[in-house]
Amino acid sequence: MLHIHSIKSTIPGKLEKLLEKIKNNPRHVRFEELDKILIRAGFEKKQPRKGSSHYVYRKGDKIISIPYNEPHIKAHYVKEAISALEGAMEDE
Repeated sequence: MLHIHSIKSTIPGKLEKLLEKIKNNPRHVRFEELDKILIRAGFEKKQPRKGSSHYVYRKGDKIISIPYNEPHIKAHYVKEAISALEGAMEDE
């Protein structure tokens, strides 16, 4: 379960609200929204190969792959990203 309070110190103001929005409605999250939060939380983003739609985010031992999909990312990828985000923040 995501604990917003555990990551508030890493993600300022507007991003906190965006994170709450994502947590409350994981089926309607745009790639750009999730990307912004992960980057601000210290994840590095890489697109492994030319032509691939999957972006890989890494922070420490936390690695997640998220496909670029329009208009919204599938909910299970969003939940996986939030879980990795929370885990990375607990490791700090």
